[in-house]
Amino acid sequence: MSIQEGEKLPEATLHTMKDGKPAAVSTDELFGGKKVVLFAVPGAFTPTCSMAHLPGYVVNADAIKGKGIDSIVCLAVNDAFVMDAWGRDKNADELLMVGDGNGDFTAALGLEMDGSGFGLGKRSQRYAMVVDCGTVTTLAVEAPGKLEVSAAEAILEGL
Repeated sequence: MSIQEGEKLPEATLHTMKDGKPAAVSTDELFGGKKVVLFAVPGAFTPTCSMAHLPGYVVNADAIKGKGIDSIVCLAVNDAFVMDAWGRDKNADELLMVGDGNGDFTAALGLEMDGSGFGLGKRSQRYAMVVDCGTVTTLAVEAPGKLEVSAAEAILEGL
């Protein structure tokens, strides 16, 4: 069963890059006392994620933040090094690129997928959520192979 609207996010430690090194960041640091858009992708540098999902949030970051959002977090079951390189490659300066390297947070959310059939292993499903002070207020999980409900434009429209 996956997390539902109205539920609190599970406690977890994720990783970002800080001063050229991976730095641990707790879910409380990311979401506590803030209104955040979190979107997750199956993998950094993969086609749909790189050509459409992440770029949509880069282009719409100012408009999303203009609706009262404190930060936009991009998450994948990748390490902090990969997430940082992907963010730099896609000019995602206004986003926080976060790695869930072992997939623990993704599993705790119940939003994992098995990409072993095409060489990815355990990854995150594609989704977006609005989190207010650690509570999920909007959850948009994509059907396999789709990018519709979790796209930046869809989330922006719902804010």
